[in-house]
Amino acid sequence: MTDESATGPKPLTQGPQSTGILIALWAFVVVPFLALLAAVPVAWGGWLSGPDLAIAAFWYLLSGLGITIGYHRYFTHGSFKAPRPVRVALAVAGSFAVQGEIIQWVADHRRHHAFSDAEGDPHSPWRYGESVRGLARGLFHAHVGWLFGRELSNRARFAPDLLADRDTRRVDRLFPLLVVVSVLGPAVLGGLATWSWSGAWTALFWGGLVRIALLHHVTWSINSVCHVYGERPFAVRQGDRASSFWPLALLSFGESWHNLHHADPTSARHGVLRGQVDISARVIWLLEKAGAARDVRWPKPERIAAKLVKPAARR
Repeated sequence: MTDESATGPKPLTQGPQSTGILIALWAFVVVPFLALLAAVPVAWGGWLSGPDLAIAAFWYLLSGLGITIGYHRYFTHGSFKAPRPVRVALAVAGSFAVQGEIIQWVADHRRHHAFSDAEGDPHSPWRYGESVRGLARGLFHAHVGWLFGRELSNRARFAPDLLADRDTRRVDRLFPLLVVVSVLGPAVLGGLATWSWSGAWTALFWGGLVRIALLHHVTWSINSVCHVYGERPFAVRQGDRASSFWPLALLSFGESWHNLHHADPTSARHGVLRGQVDISARVIWLLEKAGAARDVRWPKPERIAAKLVKPAARR
């Protein structure tokens, strides 16, 4: 008889994160957040120009879609297929969001789906119960707290396909360099656009730090807010609290239609109901038309209808 302990599933985690990762987390979470807090007084003081806005918008779109289309819908869930240059470009663009190496990000997210809002979920806001105090603590944990005291999700268990891919491993190793490019790239563009040091510094502030912080908190709100507040029109696994929260739809490029995503994780479109804007799905559609994406898993009307629940049954 085969020894089940030798052939069973690999452990959920692969040990705590290193001191170096913790130091980097503090730097790239706290410093951009402080810049975000300072954004209003800095703008009020006149340190915000047209080039700053354009550069920040460009990098927000690039890195944000890199996360939503690349890290999430493509690498994590396989919502479509893409040729090698597009795969590499999506991995690099997602790395510019400064949310972690691609393989670890995917492993964490696949683990989240496997154990959503249950034991094993790395960032459920329901971790500490349903009391006001417990939920407040859980929301902080789901939003950002889990990053600082986590056991790393086992990449060999949750992302073996990415570990086996040479290009993905290379982008994963290059993550520190890509972070430097993401932070300093806006400054270079600002300096060239204005031909001044002041233009470089303000572009670094708005297109680098503020943009990174805003995208961080929009993405993390999907983990926290979208598992507590919003609508749940689609049937999901028992115990799963994934909700759709419309105020975040534009900033998250459609990721906040989170209830449908948990009901149908491989769907390339998350906003499937009338009026649900899903920018990421529209970009995937454009990639498909251009031949840069194929075998796209678009939601079928009959599948959507089958997953809708009656209003009285919605939690």
